[in-house]
Amino acid sequence: MSLDIYKTVTDQIVTAIENLSEDDKLVMPWHRSGVNQLPNNIESGNHYNGINILSLWVTAIDRGYTSNIWGTYRQWAKQDAQVRKGEKSTLVIFYKQYIKKDDAGEENTLRFARASWAFNASQVDGYELPQLEGDPIDRIKAVDVYVNKTGAKITNGSDSAFYKPSTDTISMPSDRAFFDTETATRTENYYSVLLHELVHWSGTKDRCNRVMGKRFGDDQYAMEELIAELGAAFQCAQLGISLEPRQDHAQYLAHWMEVMKVDNKAIFTAAAKAQEAVTFLSQ
Repeated sequence: MSLDIYKTVTDQIVTAIENLSEDDKLVMPWHRSGVNQLPNNIESGNHYNGINILSLWVTAIDRGYTSNIWGTYRQWAKQDAQVRKGEKSTLVIFYKQYIKKDDAGEENTLRFARASWAFNASQVDGYELPQLEGDPIDRIKAVDVYVNKTGAKITNGSDSAFYKPSTDTISMPSDRAFFDTETATRTENYYSVLLHELVHWSGTKDRCNRVMGKRFGDDQYAMEELIAELGAAFQCAQLGISLEPRQDHAQYLAHWMEVMKVDNKAIFTAAAKAQEAVTFLSQ
């Protein structure tokens, strides 16, 4: 891929950003299967409530669980399911109440907290997770070969797309979760998201060693997102997935440039870093 193409793609994106209207909103092009639903108990069928909702949501996001179904070790055993060895439980608080009479014979309802430990359906064997409806995307063999050649460890079936530095892994939603948008097909959206996460993967010390320095300070996360999305656009052009940058690229980049605000040249710095990442991934 020539340097002129990198510049052309960047210039097209800048123009697209300038032409965005206030009604253009960023949309993640996949359906979520678990984290966006209230956590549910496998035995009672009831939703968890209170602080348990937040606790179980945060845990599911952090660990990449794809289900909203939870239960204790014994509850899973009753379903003929086995919690896998080494899996970590999550604290759940529930309240019990009892009636106690005071000295005057009046009845008072007292509540006390009890701790329990729950496991997500993604942590057990012998329980079949509900499958997303829809067909798989149309695979593009040349892109799959390109991705496999990088050696990145990729897992599918998460509720969102993300790179996790602590495990050096990329998590992706199932390809069945992706849908068509106004500017792209399901297939284009899937590969664009995957290539975005690959750019994040490329930034480690032993790969591209992407260190932003003091210039960006607290905006380093936003800068990294600019780099990843530009890198995705470059790779989409290079691999023939989409020959021109799409509106959704512009919407994503505009969001993070608004977060940064302090540097109107950030996109061009990001483009240089994205070019380095794509060169590394293409080796």
